[in-house]
Amino acid sequence: MPTLLRLDRIIAGTGLYSRSEAATLIKTGRVVVGDRTVSQGAEKFDPDSDKILIDGSELCYRKFRYIMMNKPIGYVSSTNDRREKTVIDLLDIKYKKLGLFPAGRLDKDAEGLLLLTNDGELSHNITSPVKRVSKKYFVQVDEAITNEDIAAFAGGLKLGDGTKCLPAILEPAPGGAFVTICEGKYHQVKRMMAVIGKPVKYLKRIAIGGLILDESLQSGEYCEINDEISLVLIDK
Repeated sequence: MPTLLRLDRIIAGTGLYSRSEAATLIKTGRVVVGDRTVSQGAEKFDPDSDKILIDGSELCYRKFRYIMMNKPIGYVSSTNDRREKTVIDLLDIKYKKLGLFPAGRLDKDAEGLLLLTNDGELSHNITSPVKRVSKKYFVQVDEAITNEDIAAFAGGLKLGDGTKCLPAILEPAPGGAFVTICEGKYHQVKRMMAVIGKPVKYLKRIAIGGLILDESLQSGEYCEINDEISLVLIDK
């Protein structure tokens, strides 16, 4: 069965127009669906099959939107905050209209891959430890990683407060290590590294499942990615 939505909602859902702007476009006869001009925003159509034109140009509607961001240090992973700069502040106005939110969090003093979306189910799948979607980080530490450290992570590390972590992967790397976890406890990576006596100097997330941060994105930059992301996020 096709999903029918109000015309004004479809137009506003592109992020190009507000609901009031969509209403004005419709009332002034600038919107054509199929072969007729539509004057009522409450009329419902299937955005996937009905051809909608505004001033002769075809409208592109997508129910869910996905933004890959290289989050910079100094921004909080939130939609709004009275005291701090948020990742939403970095977005162009057309994306701010879409109701996007971070799918999971990344610490204020960390940078790297952050996914912004309006897809609640996908966000839940990313953040739920039951789904076990992996998150991979690079951490900068002063001391070399040992075989004992690797084994401790693989066995499920116990944090300082007694919390038991799921098995994780620790891999030595130049200047530090790669850490792969499949849950997201508060400051988890930093706390895990503290347990083995190697405090984190710098942290960057580089992957969520099979979604890898685009290296061409500079800190604070972002790009829209397609709606096949749910397949990419499933670990192979």
